[in-house]
Amino acid sequence: MSGPGYLRSAWPWRSVGYLLTGAAAGVVALVGIVTLAVVGGALTVALVGLPLLVMLALSGVVVARGERRRLRMVDLDPATDPHRAPSATGLRAWLTTRLREQATWRELGYTLLFAGLLWPVDALVVTVALACPVSMVAAPLLMATVGDGREAKMLKQWTVTTWPTAFGVAVLGLLLLAAGLYALGVVAGARAGLTRLLIASHDGELDARVVELSRSRLRLVDAFEAERRRIERDLHDGAQQRLVALTMSLGLARLDAPPGPLADQLAKAHDEAGKALAELRELIQGIHPKVLADYGVEAAVADAADRSVVPVDVDLSLPGRFDQAVEAAAYFVVCEALANIAKHSGASRARVSGGYTGGRLVLEVRDDGRGGADASAGSGLTGLADRVSVLDGTLSLSSPPGGPTLLRVEFPCEASELTEARGSSGTIGTSGAAAEGERCG
Repeated sequence: MSGPGYLRSAWPWRSVGYLLTGAAAGVVALVGIVTLAVVGGALTVALVGLPLLVMLALSGVVVARGERRRLRMVDLDPATDPHRAPSATGLRAWLTTRLREQATWRELGYTLLFAGLLWPVDALVVTVALACPVSMVAAPLLMATVGDGREAKMLKQWTVTTWPTAFGVAVLGLLLLAAGLYALGVVAGARAGLTRLLIASHDGELDARVVELSRSRLRLVDAFEAERRRIERDLHDGAQQRLVALTMSLGLARLDAPPGPLADQLAKAHDEAGKALAELRELIQGIHPKVLADYGVEAAVADAADRSVVPVDVDLSLPGRFDQAVEAAAYFVVCEALANIAKHSGASRARVSGGYTGGRLVLEVRDDGRGGADASAGSGLTGLADRVSVLDGTLSLSSPPGGPTLLRVEFPCEASELTEARGSSGTIGTSGAAAEGERCG
């Protein structure tokens, strides 16, 4: 608005449209509120008016929704809806949610202010800033038509009797019109700011939305883990069992077949079935290992260490089981870290350690490799970090050039059930990892 280009833009007319539509909407709101209040109050004795009074209380929701749409005329930043979605479907749940929200009553207060004071101000500002200068600009035309060339009544306050005066008033009107358009822009901006302050989402409501978003993300993670377990169970109980039966049948057929081309084909088919079974088991292990579901993080990490190409020492001491999403995220972080060590680090040995302290599950994976690892360079840890953050956990990576590399992950959680008693050391070493893997495999 500081430059002359403002007058050539669409913003003055958008400001005029915003204020004029505000005046019209205010009249409608005033009529609706008065009608609901009078009729609802009169019929309250017969209980028929109670729904009308509820409609009066919720009228602010409707008016505020329209006002947020009107804000787009003068404010390019969209005003967010402060209301949260009902927890259930149906009119009852919607009414209960709306009547308990502070935003509903703040919008009702804005509606009363809008219907009683703001729309008359809008109309007055447009009249003073626009109608008066336009009537002055039209002084020569009024003098030539209505005044028969002799006089023109200006704003019903004074009379113009000469043509030079009429053209002078028209020039003055043009100047006042330009000033009025600037004034309309200022008033429309202030009016929009007041509206946004009263009916747009506030920081507290934004925090509530963030909390609800976090909860919805956690629900999605839980649903994702449940689906992974279902797929793992279906593959384990279905396709894997069929492949086992097929492998056994082919093996028996090899024993019964005489030496020759048929026996060679059966041997080849038997080997291929065995390879397919091994690949399926690896796939099931990657989707959701059964040892994790049955015995928890400690046994699953020991099993992963036993299958690692690089020798891994495991030193874990956990008091019990944890939430399924936490266990899955912790396990896959360790698996990804061990896979990266085998592929990129050149390490001769790795170590997985951790425990449960201060309400947090802590796991550390370190190796004696070359270092220089970068989580943002496509190592797969970025996706795991996002998954960890959904559970309010943290994942950090320290890998200076030359090593060593340390990956640390923490989850705020609670142990849900005690594990069976262990030996006096309470830890699982490398040999213990192999034994635990055999027991749970």
